[in-house]
Amino acid sequence: MAEITAALVKELRDRTGAGMMDCKKALAENNGDIEASIDWLRTKGLAAAAKKAGRVAAEGLVGVATDGARGAVVEVNSETDFVGKNEQFQEFVRDVTQVALAGGITDIEALGAAGYPSGGTVAEKLTSNIATIGENQSLRRAAILSVASGVVTGYVHNAVAPGMGKIGVLVALESTAGADVLEPLGKQLAMHVAAANPLALNGDDLDADLVARERAIAEEKAAQSGKPAEIVSKMVDGAIAKYRKENALLSQLFVMDGKTAVAEVVAAAGKDVGATITLKGFVRFQLGEGIEKEESDFAAEVAAAAGV
Repeated sequence: MAEITAALVKELRDRTGAGMMDCKKALAENNGDIEASIDWLRTKGLAAAAKKAGRVAAEGLVGVATDGARGAVVEVNSETDFVGKNEQFQEFVRDVTQVALAGGITDIEALGAAGYPSGGTVAEKLTSNIATIGENQSLRRAAILSVASGVVTGYVHNAVAPGMGKIGVLVALESTAGADVLEPLGKQLAMHVAAANPLALNGDDLDADLVARERAIAEEKAAQSGKPAEIVSKMVDGAIAKYRKENALLSQLFVMDGKTAVAEVVAAAGKDVGATITLKGFVRFQLGEGIEKEESDFAAEVAAAAGV
C-alpha cells in the first residue's frame, strides 16, 4: 500500500477543499492515487464538482494578438512572477505572439525555429533572455484561430501589459456582418469564456474521457440513493446532460445576464443586424494550468544555505 504522506494529504485538501481526515481516508481507499481520491470524495459529496486542475504553478505570461479574421495566443513560462513584470520578457512575449500570428504557427518547435524580428530565431532570443534575465524561461504552447469571413477577437483578463496577462482568450465569429458589430460581441463572448471556462464549443465535443469519468461518478452517487435501477439510470442520464450543458460554451448561460444561453445571444445579435453570425470556435489559455510546481519552504532553504 502506498504511503499516505502529509504532503499528499495537503495536495488533496488544496485541490478539493475536503477535510483532512476525509482526505486521508480517500487516499487510503485509493492507494494514494490523487485523481482516484478526488473522484472518491466527489461520490461521497465531500468535494466540489468544479473543474480544478490544482493550484496554478507556472509563472510567466499569456500573449494574445489578432488581425481581423485571424488570432494567436501563446504561453511563455518563467520560474517566478517577477519575470512577468520584466519589460524585456514582456517584449519577447509580444513579439513571439506576433510571429505565431504572422506565420500561423502552433507547433512549439517550429515557433522556436521561426525568425525573430530583431534577428536570429525565436529560440536564440529566448536563450539570450535566459542569460540576461537570469531565470529559466520556455515556450509552452500556441494556438491559432481564423475564419473565412468575420473576426477573431482577443481578450486578456487582468492584463499586466497590452495584450498579455494570466488568462488569454480568442473567439472566432464567422459572418458577413461588419466588424463594428462583431468586435463588441466577440469581446463580450471572450470575457464570458475567461470567466466560465467552457471545455468545448458543443456538448457533443466534450472529451470522451471526461464524460466517462463524470458518468462513473454519477453512477456511484445514484446507486447510493437506493432507488430502483430504472430511476438510477434516469438520474445518471440527467447528471450527464447537466454536465454537458454547463461545460459547453454554446449552452452555458451568458455571464452578462445569467439567464440567456450563449447560442441565443449570438443568434439574437445576428437577427438584429440581419446577418447570420456563427460562433466557430474559441481558445482559452490560463497561465500554468495543468503544471504542478514544487512548493518550497523559503525559510528552511535559507537556514540550510547558512548551515543552521
